[in-house]
Amino acid sequence: MHGLFVIDKWDACEITADDLPALQLFFAANPEYFHAVNGMPPREDEAWQEFNDRPPAGMPYERQVMIGIFDHQNQLVAMASVLSNFIASGVWHIGLFIVATRLHGNGTASSIYTALEAWMSQSGAQWIRLGVVLGNQRAERFWQKMGYTELRQRKGLQTGNLVSTVRVLLKSLCAGSVETYLNLVERDRPDVLPSVSP
Repeated sequence: MHGLFVIDKWDACEITADDLPALQLFFAANPEYFHAVNGMPPREDEAWQEFNDRPPAGMPYERQVMIGIFDHQNQLVAMASVLSNFIASGVWHIGLFIVATRLHGNGTASSIYTALEAWMSQSGAQWIRLGVVLGNQRAERFWQKMGYTELRQRKGLQTGNLVSTVRVLLKSLCAGSVETYLNLVERDRPDVLPSVSP
């Protein structure tokens, strides 16, 4: 595994195809995200699906990086999937961020996210965007606490077995204004017609 950064007692490494069985076990052991967002448990091939998920045509990006946070027993305690230079240079997108349920409520998720954000910033991120399902209150509170603000909502998106409204959130790492960002990523303007993807 290729090490990316260190968080306290854990190592952040890039997940490869060889790690997919471990990722699938992690998803199965921590299904809360999938129940909340998709209305169903993780699929039997969830790790493979997430590993190979890519944006639709017409939404360019530099690369996808799937990151695993591993303890010293080489067990996953968290994971994240990010896209670099998504739609515009300097814009990064977090597609998935899951921390083991047993670590919820004690500040671990904040610590892991802060280290992830620092790594993204050092790697060239100036803006970070993500989508959070409206009504997933734990996630909504978390991202607000991490400094994200809502740009718009996209209604009627299919998420697993559910039809959801997704809040598009943004955080600036470069002290740039929202208007500056929206000049780069027009699709995130509230008045632009929605598409099928957040």
